[in-house]
Amino acid sequence: MQKIKSLMARQGLKSPQESMADLSPVENLRIPSKEELRELREQPIDPQAEQEIIDSIEEVYFSNDSFDMVQHELEKLPPELNLQELEEYRDKLKRQQAAVSKKVADLILEKQPAYVKELERVTALQTNLQLAAVICTNARRQLSVAKEGFTEASLGLLANQRRRQLLTGLLKSLRTIKTLQRTDVRLSEMLEEEDYPGAIQLCLECQKAASTFKHYSCISELNSKLQDTLEQIEEQLDVALSKTCKHFDVSHYTKVQLAYTLLGKTQTAMDQLHMHFTQAIHNTVFQVVLGYVELCAGNADTKFQKMQYKDLCTHITPDSYIPCLTDLCKALWEVMLSYHHTMQWHEEHDKQETTPTPEDAAAAESDELAVDRSYVKKKLEHGLTRIWQDVQLKVKAYILGTDMSNFKYDDFIVVLDVISRLMQVGEEFCGSKSEVLQESIKRQSVNYFKNYHRARLEELRMFLENETWELCPVKSNFNIAQLHEFKFMGQCRSPSVSPSRQAASSSSSAQEELSLFQQYQREGNPFEMHMEHKEEETEDVLASNGYESDELEKSVYQDYDSDSDVPEELKQDYVDEQTGDAPLKSVPRETMRTKKKSDYNLNKTNAPILTNTTLNVIRLVGKYMQMMNILKPIAFDVIHCVSQLFDYYLYAVYTFFGRNDM
Repeated sequence: MQKIKSLMARQGLKSPQESMADLSPVENLRIPSKEELRELREQPIDPQAEQEIIDSIEEVYFSNDSFDMVQHELEKLPPELNLQELEEYRDKLKRQQAAVSKKVADLILEKQPAYVKELERVTALQTNLQLAAVICTNARRQLSVAKEGFTEASLGLLANQRRRQLLTGLLKSLRTIKTLQRTDVRLSEMLEEEDYPGAIQLCLECQKAASTFKHYSCISELNSKLQDTLEQIEEQLDVALSKTCKHFDVSHYTKVQLAYTLLGKTQTAMDQLHMHFTQAIHNTVFQVVLGYVELCAGNADTKFQKMQYKDLCTHITPDSYIPCLTDLCKALWEVMLSYHHTMQWHEEHDKQETTPTPEDAAAAESDELAVDRSYVKKKLEHGLTRIWQDVQLKVKAYILGTDMSNFKYDDFIVVLDVISRLMQVGEEFCGSKSEVLQESIKRQSVNYFKNYHRARLEELRMFLENETWELCPVKSNFNIAQLHEFKFMGQCRSPSVSPSRQAASSSSSAQEELSLFQQYQREGNPFEMHMEHKEEETEDVLASNGYESDELEKSVYQDYDSDSDVPEELKQDYVDEQTGDAPLKSVPRETMRTKKKSDYNLNKTNAPILTNTTLNVIRLVGKYMQMMNILKPIAFDVIHCVSQLFDYYLYAVYTFFGRNDM
């Protein structure tokens, strides 16, 4: 090694350390160009082999920057140099250098974008600093001019102007505070006028203004007072919402909904509305039944007011049963009609709403409104079934609270008709089959019809025992449709609708297609009773020389033993209203029993062959058919009883006239 150093000194060469020291830091740390880096990266080499070469480099090379690598390598040379070994070791160092250079090149290329970006940021920062220096210089220059140009008088003017602006703002604040103090009077007036949206809008604006001047002590008290007023408005708004459950008013409901929208409580309003409808149904039916119970009792006893609705229904007397049921259905119809109007209002309101502008705030508001509308729609649709279920349960309790087995036939038919009309309302209200009402009316109908049929069979037995088997003087064109009991077959209407209303409704085909809610939302109530009075009805079925139909019907219900038992009406003269024939003197019943067919002056030989009992059986069949028409669930039981009537009648005829021993 000493020989190598001496040789280098003789030739005037510098040592490696001196050569490295002469190099500038930039030259010593020269960064390869992009072409060199690309060539190094493009050199094919196995990454694993490259990593192994880097790992084979001694750790001392990575120790610190002051490490003298040349000195380190010279010290490693053996005393006796071998050219081949030196060349092999040199090649090894070259491979290590190439691997390290390639690794460095990869890292440089990888960090090149970040370096460029950071360089640009530094350049922009330098530009901003230069601009800031210019601005500061100009500002100092202008401040210097202002300092020299302004005098004490000018500064005084500026101070006075500033004081004037402060006083103007204070005066404006005082006026606002005075207006806020007088807000209570205006809010009370608006609540009396039922202008709930305006009152809420005014209250919210006052709260916003109060928050601006909250640093004043008087405003802090006013803010709490406004909050109490807003809560009071919400309470009155809830009361106003409950009023729509019985008497729906479009303008009133529109104000209420707008007020809830301003409060941001549309969904809460819908929840409250359904609670009010449920409460309205309960309060309505209770008050109606309580009124009739107190009327029947003759005094307003407090014990009735404390009763449950189900127990209260058991105190209804048979005389007040139908009027109370009618008023009950009328009241419930008003509640359901109000709910129907509510749904119509929301449907029309949704159609009238316009699409908001496509801005961010408007879009967010539109999404919130869409959520509210969807919630309201689902809530209303769900409420249909719920409200109708409450109505059914209330009417069911009323139906089952009284034993109707001893009701008159016409009264029971009226009850069935009212319930049938109520079920029709339910079907149009929510598409329900009214299973609860059907089951309750079926139970009462089965109980009533058993007693009714038993009484009719006993009555038929009385007819057969007192039958004289004489011809009943009816007209030759007699038809069962002329009897009152069969008139329902020619009427496509409910018995609770008057003929005048039926004619008016059938005159227009468009009106026939309207639902009950469309027909009666302006015309009245579908449960208004327009029953035809019995005394005003006449049956023109008797022959011209017969007796009055009413007196003849009385004669078949009673058995007169002598002329003295005949009512005075039968002894009076009779004039046929259709033909105007001369009156005939009434005859005793004993004489009438011995009359023959020719004695009745029946000139028409094709007149039907009828007896009083036959006519009574036909009337019973008409009544039973009418019950089947209204009571379809027990129609099979009714038709079975009709067959019993025929069997009983035919057996009696056979017993009297068909036996061999006659």
